[in-house]
Amino acid sequence: MSIATDSRVVNNEQKLAAMRQAGSILAEILSILSKRIKPGMKTKELDTIADREAKKRGVKSSFNGYHGFPANICVSINNEIVHGIPGRRKLEEGDIVSIDYGVIYNGFQADAAITTGVGKISGESKELIDVTKGALEAGIKAACAGAKLGDVSHAIQDYVELQRSGYKVVREYTGHGIGRDMHEEPQIPNFGLPGSGPVLKKGMTLALEPMVNAGDWRTRVGDDQWTVYTYDNSLSAHFEHTIAITDGEPEVLTK
Repeated sequence: MSIATDSRVVNNEQKLAAMRQAGSILAEILSILSKRIKPGMKTKELDTIADREAKKRGVKSSFNGYHGFPANICVSINNEIVHGIPGRRKLEEGDIVSIDYGVIYNGFQADAAITTGVGKISGESKELIDVTKGALEAGIKAACAGAKLGDVSHAIQDYVELQRSGYKVVREYTGHGIGRDMHEEPQIPNFGLPGSGPVLKKGMTLALEPMVNAGDWRTRVGDDQWTVYTYDNSLSAHFEHTIAITDGEPEVLTK
């Protein structure tokens, strides 16, 4: 479970079973969405597909109505980092698209995000996607029982900023604990000091989500009060998995 104790959880195995099911369904829907992406497609069409596939599988969106968010999924394009609202905008050849989605199954949640290209994309875009995906993998690898939360944050930042040049992790938005609620304690920054923060313990469930910009790490919020953009209009990518801390390697629940 997350670091915050939830008195409603009486059996951690039941919780994990529900989150595994939510995560498996979520991964399946994200795979369907990524395969449907094509030039000329309106972002609203992706939201419609996600809603249809969720209903088929007996889950509902975590996002729709959350603090007033008006869609089932977040669709963020190019210089948009997170929280893009699906609508009439059409995807264009060469765009990169981040899809963030959460679902609820039997009272428990799973959250994941992917970034993919529309048609043929530039080498710069492909490298950004690869670096961001690698940062998530580095964070997951560090998330072992007995490690500190700062070890996870540092692993993500180190992979992006210290081992490579020109990329920055977003500071103003973070990963989070997850369980019955979409956002639980602790917050999980994508930067930090090794050996700092609380100790990770078996049974904790966390959503790790590096957001990586090809330029400045700073952000700005658009006129819709939801969509988050890169401050300098550089490209951004986003990957996320929900994981469970175990006695060994962390379990990825959204594969």
